[in-house]
Amino acid sequence: MKFKDKKVLVFGSGISGVSAAALLLQEGAEVVLYDGNDRLDAAGIKEQIEGQAKGSVSVVLGAFPEALLSELSLVVMSPGVPTDLPSVNQMRDAGIPIWGEIELAYVLGKGDVLAITGTNGKTTTTALLGAIMKNFRESTFVVGNIGNPYTSVVRETKDDSVIVAEMSSFQLETIHTFCPKVSAILNITPDHLNRHHTMEEYIRVKECITENQTMDDLCVLNYEDEILRPFGEKLMAEKKVQVMYFSSLRALKDGIYYQDGEIRIAKNGETELLTRTDDLKLLGLHNFENVMVASAMALHAGVPMETVRKVIQEFAGVEHRIEYVCEKDGVAYYNDSKGTNPDAAIKGIQAMNRPTLLIGGGYDKQSTYEEWIQAFNGKVRFLVLIGDTKEKIAKAARSVGFNDIIMADNLKEAVQICHDKANAGDAVLLSPACASWDQFKSYEQRGELFKEYVRAL
Repeated sequence: MKFKDKKVLVFGSGISGVSAAALLLQEGAEVVLYDGNDRLDAAGIKEQIEGQAKGSVSVVLGAFPEALLSELSLVVMSPGVPTDLPSVNQMRDAGIPIWGEIELAYVLGKGDVLAITGTNGKTTTTALLGAIMKNFRESTFVVGNIGNPYTSVVRETKDDSVIVAEMSSFQLETIHTFCPKVSAILNITPDHLNRHHTMEEYIRVKECITENQTMDDLCVLNYEDEILRPFGEKLMAEKKVQVMYFSSLRALKDGIYYQDGEIRIAKNGETELLTRTDDLKLLGLHNFENVMVASAMALHAGVPMETVRKVIQEFAGVEHRIEYVCEKDGVAYYNDSKGTNPDAAIKGIQAMNRPTLLIGGGYDKQSTYEEWIQAFNGKVRFLVLIGDTKEKIAKAARSVGFNDIIMADNLKEAVQICHDKANAGDAVLLSPACASWDQFKSYEQRGELFKEYVRAL
């Protein structure tokens, strides 16, 4: 689609919306940025967009102006905006194409895309794959749900560029032609059901990452995931895309697997050692899975084995994911603010090798918490709860026999309670099993404040 002189509505004024609006301005479109929140600063949003691109953008806040419907050639959705809002349904009924920010970037960008989705592990895997690719190819961009909009780099991409993209279910909802050279689905467990409404829809959206791939492309899937193994078998039976499995529980004849302290690559029963896990800085079985996926994707993209091995052994992890903060009075503090659902938080507690005081709770995404609490496995001395979900989590904990629960009004108080209750040799872990939006702008802000409170003890 040529955008010059076309009227395009960008829905949502967050970082993705601002970036998409700026790119469209650069392409010569007549851009209207719309947000339903009438308390936002329209002049500030306009200034932000026009500071990135020449041209003038209209900013509309509050009730959706239905008169615009007859003028629009395209709507570009920000990932944070639900696609079933009445105003979006009006646009759909009017026959206006509805794209996501990712689709816009893909249509206008150049280079090969390597895309990662899954309920947990996306950010670490994306950051690691980005590090590998940057060692191999100068023109590499790491974008998407990791915090850097794909549209913000489009004009810098070249035919030989590599775009490493972390893809959320919200971003996958609005793709049309988006086609990664290599895709990966790490795992699928219940999450974002307040947005997708059913588990079936959440699964469908995650699996959309492969919908435009062909037998020239590869999809890396988790052999141990009860949803993804049959999905891979279906893809192979239909000859839709090449499939490579990874496993942390068994040796594979074809694929990449972890066993007895080693990560090995197997082809037709022949195996080659990629690395011993003792040589990695990343800890925990879930991180070995992230290493396997990033390595498999990089190798398929043509990166030499020696380069992959060197980078995975040097990589130290990402902020807010089981991040060591400091030690005070013999107590180690860890920031796992990115543990925004129970399955991610299970991996957080499994990585602890000390008696642990655990801070949990936050915004309710309609999750259940019993499985998380059962995974404490005798490690958790106290569960300190904050946020909207604290009563719900406390009830779930008591229902499975865990009663060492302390309620706190806020994160600062929770940190102080843990400090007062901890013994030398313990760990304090922030791993909330919930989103942050009840008390914080983002999981990043929650993690930064946790580190600030800990250091101030």
